[in-house]
Amino acid sequence: MASSIKLNFEIPSKMKTWSYVLMGIGIVALIAGLVTKGMSTDQHEKDVFLGTLMYNTIFWTLICNASMFFISFNTMAWAGWHVSLKRVSEAISAMVPIFGAITLVILLYVAFSGSHIYHWTDTEAVAHDKILSGKSGFLNIKFFTIWTVLAIGLWSFLGWRMRKISAMADEGAMNKQAGHTFIIKNVKVAAVFLVWFGLTVGSTIPWLWMMSIDAHWFSTMYSWYNFASTFVSGIALIALWVIYLKNKGYLEYTNQEHLHDLGKYMFAFSIFWAYLWFSQYMLIWYSNQPEEVIYFKHRVQGPYKGIFFLNLIINFICPLLIFMKRVSKRNYTLVTFMSVLIIFGHWIDYYQQVIGSISKEHVTLGWLDFGILSLFVGMMIFGVSKALASKPLIPKYHPFLKESVIHHT
Repeated sequence: MASSIKLNFEIPSKMKTWSYVLMGIGIVALIAGLVTKGMSTDQHEKDVFLGTLMYNTIFWTLICNASMFFISFNTMAWAGWHVSLKRVSEAISAMVPIFGAITLVILLYVAFSGSHIYHWTDTEAVAHDKILSGKSGFLNIKFFTIWTVLAIGLWSFLGWRMRKISAMADEGAMNKQAGHTFIIKNVKVAAVFLVWFGLTVGSTIPWLWMMSIDAHWFSTMYSWYNFASTFVSGIALIALWVIYLKNKGYLEYTNQEHLHDLGKYMFAFSIFWAYLWFSQYMLIWYSNQPEEVIYFKHRVQGPYKGIFFLNLIINFICPLLIFMKRVSKRNYTLVTFMSVLIIFGHWIDYYQQVIGSISKEHVTLGWLDFGILSLFVGMMIFGVSKALASKPLIPKYHPFLKESVIHHT
């Protein structure tokens, strides 16, 4: 490896300043929201405050966890193209224990505090409701707590294990046997992560954390819909960090070919998300059953109509039109713009999924939402930059690094 390659990331002072400013704005908004809404005598205001914290923590936990999913499925496929930017994905996934811990605290508080957000936590209401009592084997505080702790705990542990194994690629050159052993270690942990990811993000966790806010409603597509949302947002976040590092002179082995592939993922999964959006909506609209259309009634014909269809424009129409051409997926400016737009669009989608079920009569999007968003963006920038600076940006002894260097699409 040439001596001119910049292996170690040094956090710029401007990045630190911006992360502090964003976190400062977020903390001020959090305190103001706690005083004006969280401590209000109006239960609805309290629920909106908690719901705002909920959808932000869930969204950022899941899109950071998507980075480890990205690493794991590439590892299982013995793919080498992503190795030159692998440390970016690892750094983002390092935020899962932090964001996950915050999510855990907030969700358990909502479940145990007597909040009206999860109606199934009210034992008296469950006793007089056939639908809620029929789902009580799944929707109960004990199961909710155990499964939430296990989900976040194993995401964090398996992600930490993958990052620890990855660090072996910095220790020294590997012969054929050592390289094979290294890859097999990665594959084993990646396989466990993918199974657990499927059992949680691919099924139960979106049901528990968000769909159960509307406990009378159900959709078999809901988890896949949210998986697609967080995965495409996670790829967009990886692309943003890759472009930033490239602009600062890092990641010399990462080029337009790699950016093109990240763009293809964003293009493909934006279409996949739209397919699930349409399928979920169309089937419910077509059957027109009261127990199903209740979820879409105020979103399509009520106060959330604008936001609901804005999601389709931002998260499907824009990626479709802009990323359709090959050249656009290789343009740093366009990919940066679209990555920011995609993350924002799916953040808005999470807003309407959670707050749209808590505050059905009016849209509450305002200073509190953007203030809490600022807090999480600041934390993400601070945490990811620290993780990037903690180890070499390129796993120079990784057996598949050559494949990444010569990667061509």
